[in-house]
Amino acid sequence: MNEDIFKLKNIAVYGMSKQAGKAANSVPLYIHSQGYTIYPINPTVDKIGELTVSKSLMDIDGEIDILNVFRPSEEAISIVKEAIERNKKNGDIKVIWLQEGIVSEEAKKLAESNGFIFIQNKCIYKEYVLYKRRDIER
Repeated sequence: MNEDIFKLKNIAVYGMSKQAGKAANSVPLYIHSQGYTIYPINPTVDKIGELTVSKSLMDIDGEIDILNVFRPSEEAISIVKEAIERNKKNGDIKVIWLQEGIVSEEAKKLAESNGFIFIQNKCIYKEYVLYKRRDIER
């Protein structure tokens, strides 16, 4: 994986959970604690901790570098289509990252054919910890 991805600092989290203890809550909050801007997306809640939650990807006003997805694999293709629509307007999303256990070859093909870096079935937290460890060893 290209470690330059972790130099991108603005992350939208599709499917961020309000439930403490769930990976879809603890992972983005940890990444936020490391200095990243997190834009939670969850249509059922207005706030998660101190973070204001958007109802959809198109509702986010800030710049998005990475779209981190915590939704079932079956939803990946529609999420990629939303990212394509957003990029037609904003041109800001560079990476679509499906969390560990989320896989869609159809979404991968569509994302890559539209210029996105596409990562699937990898935990952003685990990859970030490995990145920091390698960074310290240098």
